[in-house]
Amino acid sequence: MPAAIILINTEIGTESEVVEALAKIEGVKEIYEVYGMYDIVAVVEAKTHESLRELVINKIRRIPQVRGTTTMIIIESKKV
Repeated sequence: MPAAIILINTEIGTESEVVEALAKIEGVKEIYEVYGMYDIVAVVEAKTHESLRELVINKIRRIPQVRGTTTMIIIESKKV
C-alpha cells in the first residue's frame, strides 16, 4: 500500500484548523503538529499511487489554510 510523509506549511495561527481538517480525510493515518521549518507532519496511505496523488493534490493541498507541502513517498519502513 503506497504511503507518504507530508510536510505542511500553514497560514500563521491556523495549525489547529488544519489538523482538524486533516483528521477528516480518509487515508490520513497520523498527524503531528511540530516546531521548525514545517508546521504539521502527516502520514498518509492510499490503495494506489494515483489515489495517493489525488489525496495530496485534491484534498490536503486544497485545505484553505495550507500554504505549501512537501511530499516524501515512503519506499520502505521498519517498526522498531
